[in-house]
Amino acid sequence: MSMDRSTSATAPADPVPPAEPARGGNRRWWALAAVCLSVLVIGFDGTILNVALPDMAVQLRASTGQLQWIVDAYLVVFAAAMLPAGLLGDRFGRRKLLIGGLMLFGAASLVGTLADSAETLIAVRAVMGLGGAFIMPLGIAILPGLFSPAERPRAVAVMTAGMAVGMPLGPMLGGLLLNHFWWGSIFLINVPLIVIGIVACLWLVPESVDPAVPRVDPLSATVGVLGLAALTFGFIQGPADGWGSGKVVAALVAAVLLLGGLVWRERTQPHPMVDFTLLANRVYRWSTAASVLVSFVLVGGLFVLPQYLQAVLGYDALGTGLRLMPLMVGLLIAARAAERLVAKLSARWVVAAGMLVVAASMLLGATTATGDGYGRTALWLSLLGVGMGFTMVPAMGAAMAALPEERAGVGSGLLQTLRQSASAIGVALLGSLLASGYTARLRTGTVPAVLAHTARGSVSAAQAVADELHDQALAASAHGAFIHGMNLVLLACGIGSALSAALIAWRMPGRTGGEGESKA
Repeated sequence: MSMDRSTSATAPADPVPPAEPARGGNRRWWALAAVCLSVLVIGFDGTILNVALPDMAVQLRASTGQLQWIVDAYLVVFAAAMLPAGLLGDRFGRRKLLIGGLMLFGAASLVGTLADSAETLIAVRAVMGLGGAFIMPLGIAILPGLFSPAERPRAVAVMTAGMAVGMPLGPMLGGLLLNHFWWGSIFLINVPLIVIGIVACLWLVPESVDPAVPRVDPLSATVGVLGLAALTFGFIQGPADGWGSGKVVAALVAAVLLLGGLVWRERTQPHPMVDFTLLANRVYRWSTAASVLVSFVLVGGLFVLPQYLQAVLGYDALGTGLRLMPLMVGLLIAARAAERLVAKLSARWVVAAGMLVVAASMLLGATTATGDGYGRTALWLSLLGVGMGFTMVPAMGAAMAALPEERAGVGSGLLQTLRQSASAIGVALLGSLLASGYTARLRTGTVPAVLAHTARGSVSAAQAVADELHDQALAASAHGAFIHGMNLVLLACGIGSALSAALIAWRMPGRTGGEGESKA
């Protein structure tokens, strides 16, 4: 999945060179717009789904564990398949497999609109993750064939911004659709974007390949998927089956063995698919660690917040989407200011300060009490966005600046794979903490056993049962229990962020160059 390998001094020239018009005039920028359309669906999908989780909990009778799998089935496959997908595109044609990924994503989106059970939707989300695994890395890998080295940083920034646009628009668009249509409409919106993206790629984007990349190792790819899936399964099933149950212990042990075996195998291969030696660079290692932790915290927050805003505070889907905007606004403002601060202070101190702001926001959110309104939530959401903007943008920039140009592609691939893996683990682990706290505090009273079991599945389901029975005591207990579980999640994130800020300030070098920074 080499973003710059095709232009490095040591790599052979592409056998299928880009068409000259893509290098001249405005055509290459129109081609970039086509690539941005392709990755926009990933930005939408990252946030639009969270707004629909409460509706899915009620209409599909999905438990908290199933909601976790609806999110994680996508993330697990996306993270594990990204590197082999990028290598396949490098070898057999980036535009060809980018379009193939878009078609797969679109077909799965269409099937998702018709899903009538949580199990079906989980399977659909896994297929969408496979499609997304081709879209993201190949969208980046196409850029060197379109732009000169001098123009490439701007092009990468434009594409990253194009994907980021989907994040703030996702909750608003999702809320608007859910207020007028059924929950499946959040998947249907992907289809026109994908059709336009495919047509634009066919018309504007030249084909390119790089046969010098390592071959895809099917065994490593399979071990990666199975290991990450086993880890996710263990975390999600722990609260439901008990952490000491044979099924959970077996899954976690298998995950450790599989993922440990993957690291060992890749470190012993002459041409590894996953190059873990990149982590020997201190700047890259600690910048990647900061990006991974922020991704972990972000997905945890986006998993619990829509349920809190809808089921506890009583906002509709559109109102929920709008009330998530302080997070996105804070992120965008801080991201613009981060570059200037890095030039003055270095990435090390900006990232560490950003992590402290994230910690403060999480700890403030963890003090939420029953009866609190939206004002407190808006405050800590804004702080969370600012902290993420000061952490994510300079951390990712420092990570890539620390590597030589010929390793930028594989470095970007490893960084994105670790971030997506952290997102999947975050939903599993933090969602399990939420479920444990919720079920421990919920009191169902005299509610019939069948309905009590439904109420224990999620706060949205409990609210639906309470509405059906006109049981205000059940609703109050569910709200209090959910806030307790949410506060545990935010407290864990806050403590982890504070410790990470201290560690980054202590260990991350102030310089961003790669020379001389390979030792711990």
